[in-house]
Amino acid sequence: MIPLLSAGAVSILVAGFGTPILLRWLIRWRIGQQIRVDGPAHHTVKAGTPTMGGIAILAAVVAGYFLGHVGTSAPFTRPAWLVLSAIVVAGAVGATDDWIKVSRRRSLGLNKRWKTMGLVSVAILFCIAEVNWGGVHTTLSFTRYNLPGTQFGTVGWVVWGTVIIFGTANSVNLTDGLDGLAAGSAAFVCGFLALVGFVQYRHPGIYGVHSALDLALVAMSMGGACVGFLWWNAAPARIIMGDTGSLAIGTGLACLALAMNVQLLLPIIGGLFVIVTMSVVIQVISFRVFHRRVFLMAPLHHHFELRGWPETTVTVRFWIFSGLCVALGVGLFYADFLSAGSLK
Repeated sequence: MIPLLSAGAVSILVAGFGTPILLRWLIRWRIGQQIRVDGPAHHTVKAGTPTMGGIAILAAVVAGYFLGHVGTSAPFTRPAWLVLSAIVVAGAVGATDDWIKVSRRRSLGLNKRWKTMGLVSVAILFCIAEVNWGGVHTTLSFTRYNLPGTQFGTVGWVVWGTVIIFGTANSVNLTDGLDGLAAGSAAFVCGFLALVGFVQYRHPGIYGVHSALDLALVAMSMGGACVGFLWWNAAPARIIMGDTGSLAIGTGLACLALAMNVQLLLPIIGGLFVIVTMSVVIQVISFRVFHRRVFLMAPLHHHFELRGWPETTVTVRFWIFSGLCVALGVGLFYADFLSAGSLK
């Protein structure tokens, strides 16, 4: 428990005190957010808000993870290193996207093809490494590796894992449309994954995850980084995480779920990200097929804004929904834990 608390505290402090330092640097170099021309009209006031705040999140995650080991017996493990590496590289893809937006003064960054190739490459490399060096179970898993336990095999699991990582990274990216929305929602999910890792560490016979404590440290560091960053990102945001942060967070959540064997639980605890993404899918299909819009604007949070909800109201209510999704996940995980314990 001490390593987890240490990692969380360090990441909160690094993000909390490091973000204003980054903020001053971004202001000096005039690295500001470009606003979509087709977005809500009142969002134009956010134009020029310093972006690429995800750099502070990445620094906090790395610092929290490494310093969380200091003075403890918690071992460094390959799976956790692979997750941490995927987070950093995905953040680099996002940073490239953000930099193109800023340097070219437009709301569109990397070409969709290059952005997709970057994320898919990160996902494939992570999954291959997990199978070959991480010792991950290549099964379809809900709350543990043997439930339902359908065997994918190496190739099937790599494909499955790539889809999950790519989908989750983009889901968090779509959710990052209001001040504090993505950071606050992700903090809930990270907290849950840290709890899962700790329980798996205490009960290796049930879960069979030898690197559970180290993975929990990564999750705790991510959660702390989101909380520390949220101090400056809460409405009205003084800094925006950009794709640097959202792609890194989404990739990290997916990689942790894969390494912890809770893949099918991820859409439940990340229910907010799923619903936001589905709103975009539904809107696109409806418009292309029926030439009608289901929502006033997609993603979903913009729909409620155009219905008259203040931005802070949308954000807080979506946080509440995210918290309820995580609470449901806790209930499901605990119920299965009791069931698995009775079977031993």
